[in-house]
Amino acid sequence: MEDLVELVFGTFPSWSHLVVRVALGIVFFAHGAQKTFGWFGGRGLSATIAGFRQMGIPPAATAMAAVVECFGGLAMLAGFLARPAALGLIVVMLVAVSKVHAKHGFFLNFALVPGQGHGYEFNLVLIAMALSILIGGAGLLSIDRLIAPLGG
Repeated sequence: MEDLVELVFGTFPSWSHLVVRVALGIVFFAHGAQKTFGWFGGRGLSATIAGFRQMGIPPAATAMAAVVECFGGLAMLAGFLARPAALGLIVVMLVAVSKVHAKHGFFLNFALVPGQGHGYEFNLVLIAMALSILIGGAGLLSIDRLIAPLGG
């Protein structure tokens, strides 16, 4: 049981993981809240489902991705269940790359060329950040650290 607690909640006393976790939490909570609740200029879940359906993504998968982004972002901000949340966020980004972004190449479409979507570079950065949390935990100032501190 102790190994399971360490696997789920374990975290090192890292300031760098705190910084990565909070930035990741802000990005995912904001985007997830747009998709789920229509906050921050988003369209809400019904419109998100309709838009994703046009890309061949089933409604249940769309709803799950929106919820994982929103509440995974909150988990990152609180530093609670950060490792499982990081895994969920990685899966959502891998699906986004495979279903949407890979066909547009690596780079974002900064020139906003019509008919050309964004590449996967931003997704890659988010995956790397989430992988950092998955490997090392939430870092300092996290609920996970109160439950299962590693090292120092």
